[in-house]
Amino acid sequence: MPGPLNGVTVVDLSRALAGPHAAMMLGDLGARVIKVESPGTGDDTRGWGPPFVGPEDARESTYFLSCNRNKESIVLDLKNDDGRSVLTRLVRASDVLVENFRPGVLDRLGFSAARLHELNPRLVVLSISGFGHDGPQGGRAGYDQIAQGEAGLMSLTGPSPDEPTRIGVPIGDLLAGMYGAYGVVSALYERERTGRGGVVRTSLLAAIVGVHAFQGTRYTVAGEVPHAQGNHHPSLAPYGSFRCRDAIVQVAVGSEGLWRAFAPAVGIDHADPLFADNAARVKHRQALIELVNDAFAERDVADLLIDLDKAGVPAGEVRTLDRVYEWDQTRSQGLVLEVDHSTLGVINLPGPPLRFDDHPPAGHRAPPTLGQHNESVRQWLDQVEPVGRMSGDWTGR
Repeated sequence: MPGPLNGVTVVDLSRALAGPHAAMMLGDLGARVIKVESPGTGDDTRGWGPPFVGPEDARESTYFLSCNRNKESIVLDLKNDDGRSVLTRLVRASDVLVENFRPGVLDRLGFSAARLHELNPRLVVLSISGFGHDGPQGGRAGYDQIAQGEAGLMSLTGPSPDEPTRIGVPIGDLLAGMYGAYGVVSALYERERTGRGGVVRTSLLAAIVGVHAFQGTRYTVAGEVPHAQGNHHPSLAPYGSFRCRDAIVQVAVGSEGLWRAFAPAVGIDHADPLFADNAARVKHRQALIELVNDAFAERDVADLLIDLDKAGVPAGEVRTLDRVYEWDQTRSQGLVLEVDHSTLGVINLPGPPLRFDDHPPAGHRAPPTLGQHNESVRQWLDQVEPVGRMSGDWTGR
């Protein structure tokens, strides 16, 4: 595939979501991604459902389809000699290895970081864990919802402090994958200078703490412990969701200029002492919310959004996913891909979030069936012989 990482080969030993998402991001950027799966069941997410789609004898999990586009699949049993031998050859012929085993598992399989770099000194290893690779709980298994709770995200989300709520997607996994891919690209860039690979580490805990943003500094600097307060911003008002007649609309009044534009639209004097500046509006947030809800209650969302747009006030409705994927704006951004799957035929997938002006829109590969590329990957390895490993020059590439 064309893209900035064209020519980079990635061995994806990961399963479930954090590692596969990182590897998929690298594949979206043009890297060749070879996914190594366990015999029989493959990646755990192949069994995560419903929904499953496809013929009865070849059912596919839509969960698996969400995080494995642009990959090849080879089945290896890493507990036997053949599996370890093929993985050794893959390591020698690749630029990146992605893994999210519990800390220590890859070492016990004979592929510690030190051993990987003996095999290929230029290899960049991305290692993702649940709570970190060291520290008092470094060996702890990581699952997204547990990490969302342990890392404080659930305490910030939901209608009230008494109802901590998980994000509707496995955001800890996804963020760890995103940070991991960002780390890999950085390490590949550094390799151009040093000639050597390295190990990039992140975790679900690190990824979630990494996006605490202003909620984090509310505690670390100001000593305040933030709590969930529904769909309204803790530091700005009005900034949140309101009900109109036929839908929920969200409004973001993030400056005094926007407040002066917004207030007349809801029949409020912008200079009213209760709401004269943002601090006052935050203090009297509940009264302001009620006034805005009353003003919007008899308005249809389409007309309301037109009026708010004319006033220059940022606003939008809350869409269900069917309406998101059918939205012409979503499709104009390349966020819906059409791919040809080997058993499902032509299917649509959510698309990659990056575009590059210097690269034309790329064709994308459908997620692979289990072991779909067993023979082709082995044939490729038979053609590859390492030459000048430190220069990165390999025959057959």
